[in-house]
Parts: sequence; C-alpha cells; structure tokens
Amino acid sequence: MTQQGVRWTAEQVLALAPDATSRAAGSELGTSGPWSETGSAEEGAVWGVCKGSGSSPYRTVVDVREASSPAYSCSCPSRKFPCKHALGLLLLWSGGEVTASPGRAPDWAERWTAARRDGPSEKRVADPAGSGTGPADPEGARRRAERRAERITAGVTELEQRLADLLRSGLATAEQSGYGLWEETAARMVDAQAPGLASRVRELGAIPSSGPGWPARLLEECALLHLLDQGWLRRAQLPDALAATVRTRVGLPSTPGSPPLRDDWLVLAQYDTGDAKLTTRRIWLHGTASSRTALLLSYGAAGRAPELSLPVGTTLDAELAFHPGHPGAGRLRASLGERFAPPAPAGVRPPGMTTSEATARYGDALRDDPWLDSVPVTLDDVIPTPTGDSWQLADAEDDTALPLTPTAVARPALWRLIALSSGTPLKIFGTCGHQGFTPLTAWPPPPHPPTPLC
Repeated sequence: MTQQGVRWTAEQVLALAPDATSRAAGSELGTSGPWSETGSAEEGAVWGVCKGSGSSPYRTVVDVREASSPAYSCSCPSRKFPCKHALGLLLLWSGGEVTASPGRAPDWAERWTAARRDGPSEKRVADPAGSGTGPADPEGARRRAERRAERITAGVTELEQRLADLLRSGLATAEQSGYGLWEETAARMVDAQAPGLASRVRELGAIPSSGPGWPARLLEECALLHLLDQGWLRRAQLPDALAATVRTRVGLPSTPGSPPLRDDWLVLAQYDTGDAKLTTRRIWLHGTASSRTALLLSYGAAGRAPELSLPVGTTLDAELAFHPGHPGAGRLRASLGERFAPPAPAGVRPPGMTTSEATARYGDALRDDPWLDSVPVTLDDVIPTPTGDSWQLADAEDDTALPLTPTAVARPALWRLIALSSGTPLKIFGTCGHQGFTPLTAWPPPPHPPTPLC
C-alpha cells in the first residue's frame, strides 16, 4: 500500500476521517461531479480542484506515498484534518476516477510537492486527538488536542444550558418547538468538534411526538446526555477506561491501543446499514482461543459496497488490534491486521449462555458505559415463541425469556427464524439491550450451518 500505483480502498480512505461528520461529507464529494483538473503523478501526488460554496474553487493535493501517514494541502478554511475535500479526492482516486497525468502537475500542486521533497523530513499527518494542520511533533499534537478539548468543553457547557432550559420550561415545550431547534443545537456541537454529542442531540430531537410515552423517553435521553456532559467535564477524575469511553462517546476518534491479538476468529454476523452517502458494514467476530468478541467496521462511499467481507460461519486466522475502552462496556471495536490464511469453514460454534446470564451481562456492562444500548451475546437453547402482540426467545432450560426488540419483530427474517426453529431450541447470536434482543445469526442443531438473520 505504500508503493505508487497501488490504490487504497475506500475503507482505508474513510479511516483517515477525524470524525463521522467528515466521513459523510467526504463520501458525498467522492464522485466526479464537483471535481475538475484532477490528476496524479508517479512521485505519489494526487490533486484536483473542487467547486465549493465560495466564489473560488478549492485546490486540493495529497501525498499518497505512505498510506500510514499521508500528507494533505487544501485551500479551504476547514479546521479539520484531513478536510472533506481531501477525503473526497482520495475516494475519487481509490475508485480509479483520477488518471495519471503524463505532463507536470499544476504549478500550485508542483510547488507543494517540491517543498515536501526538498524540505525537512518531518511529515504533516492527521492528529487523532485533535484537528488542524502542522508538523507531526508531540508538542504540536498536544496543543491541537488542548484546543479541541476547549471547543468541546464550550459546546458541552452550552448543551447543559439547553437541557436546563428544557426541564425548566417543561417537556411539553419540546413538542411545540419542533425539530429545527434541536438541529441547530446539533450543528453547534459539530462546530464544537463533538460529533458524538451532535448525533445524540439529533436522536433526542426526534423523540417528541414520536408516539405514546414519548415524554418518558425524552426524559431518559436528556438524563443520559446530561450524564455524558458531566463525564466530559469531570473526565480527569474518572478511571482511565471510563474516561476513554467518555471521549469516544463525545466523538473523539480512537486508534488501536493494544498489541495485536492473533487468533482463529469465528465470523458470527455481517450486516450493512447506511444511506445514500455512506454504507457501514458491521462484522462480529469471536476468538476461539481468546474468547474475545470483536467488532470490525468497514465503510463504502457514495453507494459503493464496503471492501471487507467475511462469510458468516467461517474462521479467519488473523491479528486484531483493539481500540481503547472498557471491553466489558461494549467498546469492542478492533482493526483487522495481518491475515495468515483465507477464511475457512468453521468446525466450531460459539459458546452460549442462558437468557438470565445475558441480561446480567448487559447490566454489568452498563456500570462501565451507561450510554450502552446493547451487548453482543450468544444464547443457548432458546425457542422463538409468541407473547401477546410480540415475540420472545424462551429459554429451554428454565422459565425465563428475552423479548425481541421492535426492530427484530418488524423484520421478515423473524419468520425465517421461526421456521428454522419449528419449536426446537436454537443457538442464536445477537445483541441484548434495554429494548430486548435482536437476533443476527442462528445455528440449528448440527450438522446444519449457521443462518444469517440480517
């Protein structure tokens, strides 16, 4: 990937984004429509001119000689690094829509690349703790991180005042105010470089008038948002793992924080979510030797399918590097490292638990991450059964059961699960949370292979 001529994947490009907002904005610019004068050179530079909101188009150039530490230059005023124009240009290049230029690069791109070749050896790289540009030195990274922390603190303080005003005036006023006020608040959180807070504010703004019981749901979300605000303001007093969880929930990007772990990883589930701008693929894995559960995220830009695909029911001999956070709190995200063999049919199944143990595991995880919606679990010997107007998974060994989430009940895959069971117990992997259980994969009795449900 560090050799000129080997194009990166969309997943590698989107992994450079400083936050989710930048990923979405960069994906929107990953098409040829807004671009002109694009080209690439053997020396490892990619350039282009992007039409923006200003009177003058933005000139963007990227040094792609090293995938681990690319360098960027853009004439836009964005404080994020890389900006959405650099991400869009790289996506265009990774998709093969930027051709090699037989002649010289434009003067502005040539001057920048020449300065990099002839100047000091230090590189301009993305800073995972902050934003902006500058040399890759520890002191510069520390200052950028401090500036971003100050902006987030200002945004958190403003959000706390917004929540206090809502509770003072009464929850009924949220229905009268409409969604526009919350969208404005979310935009302020984006300006504060706290995309995690912005996302939660948008979810909160969609609750009023959303159906019976919405005031209780709104109060619950307000409480969780207030708790996250206070966690950020008091992060220096928190244990390291919980502080890392708070930073991730606020929206600071995380990077692998531990040595790679090699194992035979059993692929438990794979499914896509997304919109017209971005497709997100989630792949759940179980380490057959380590017993660790891992989540891989892969992205596809502008309607393109994500590059990474692992068939359910196979095992992969590979290394994973886990991101910071408390493993018990569901911070299970990992990055796929070196693969030592292609995926092979699995000869094992994941160990399971009872429905009572699943709810206890979720309760334990909430102590370390109060904002956690669910945890991944595998249930042993459960049977889908009707209960009133809904469905549940009844434990074949005792009298306990887990209700299915409204999302799971609405899926056509529910009937596939019911037909697969036909009244006999199944092993089922899925997520268990406060709304119930969402099945993702089911294993009928051996020797039948697993059946994806998503």
